[in-house]
Amino acid sequence: MTGRKATVGGLVTANPVWVGSSELTMTLDGLITCIDAGAGAVVAKSVNESAAARRQLDIADYAFVSAGGRVRPAGAARRGDGLLNRSGLAQVDLDDWLALLAAGVEHGAARGCPVIGSITLGDPVAAARIAHAMAGAVPAVELNIGAPHGREASAVRQLTEADAVHDAVRVVRVAVDAPLFVKLPGQASDVVALARAARSAGADAVGLVGRYPGFLPDLDGGAVLGSWGAWGSPACLPMSLYWVAKARTALDVPLVGTNGARTATDVLRFLASGARAVEVVTALWIGGPAALAELVAGVDAYLDARDLDEFVGSALAGAREYKDIPPVRPPAWLPYTARWSRSSGR
Repeated sequence: MTGRKATVGGLVTANPVWVGSSELTMTLDGLITCIDAGAGAVVAKSVNESAAARRQLDIADYAFVSAGGRVRPAGAARRGDGLLNRSGLAQVDLDDWLALLAAGVEHGAARGCPVIGSITLGDPVAAARIAHAMAGAVPAVELNIGAPHGREASAVRQLTEADAVHDAVRVVRVAVDAPLFVKLPGQASDVVALARAARSAGADAVGLVGRYPGFLPDLDGGAVLGSWGAWGSPACLPMSLYWVAKARTALDVPLVGTNGARTATDVLRFLASGARAVEVVTALWIGGPAALAELVAGVDAYLDARDLDEFVGSALAGAREYKDIPPVRPPAWLPYTARWSRSSGR
């Protein structure tokens, strides 16, 4: 898919299938592996100013959960599993991290695959300082203000109010000349309002949406992972697409989709809903680099005879407001209520 470039917020990428920030992109070997597997862009593991956020990586843990509720270790995970996890930020000094990013950028440049730096918000002023330094090493910076772990640990923050989003993005924006992408949470009263606030504060693109807070009892008096965590799964896909589609309809801002894409069809649904690129992570946890290559090939094959720019947001032409939908005749609920009545003997 190297010939089908995707441009997002001024950043030209090899294709619209990106690798999101995670432990998989925390080392130079990890970045290179993603680049060589065909990623359109790679978002490096997040950093911030907090030593506590780095220490949080020491308690990182991962549980893969089947659609039927079976909990599996990483080595036994399957494509349709959800992921419940704890995580922290990269345990590295900023100067060393910038050198690693620069090496990744150099490797990706020959393949048209940008490496994007990532900051998970702690203190906005500190984030601005890191972003300014990072922009000297990478072609774009992602500011993650949607980290679900922000609800459990003060070392990172999750912002769910428009004013707070605007203020934080504005502080970072003035410090960065490179494209600035802002990743937002999915658990907020109005995600479109958050996207509007990020855009008005200077975001070049908006990522929708971060994973959700999660909790899963093990029914033996404890909890999976022994704590709360962050949750993502294929079942999150329609919720993520909802906010992508709503933001596409309401705003003039490039969108990056995330949370729920495991197959090429999932990626295409993000694009049809209005995203210009899609970040994937859990599919790679489960399937390795081959899964990334499969996604890229599948998306490329579908779009072979289509124009990417025209395909982005194409599903919205067939989506109407409730008030504009004529009555369904016969009523769609009729067979369900009839079956219920028969089964109850009435």
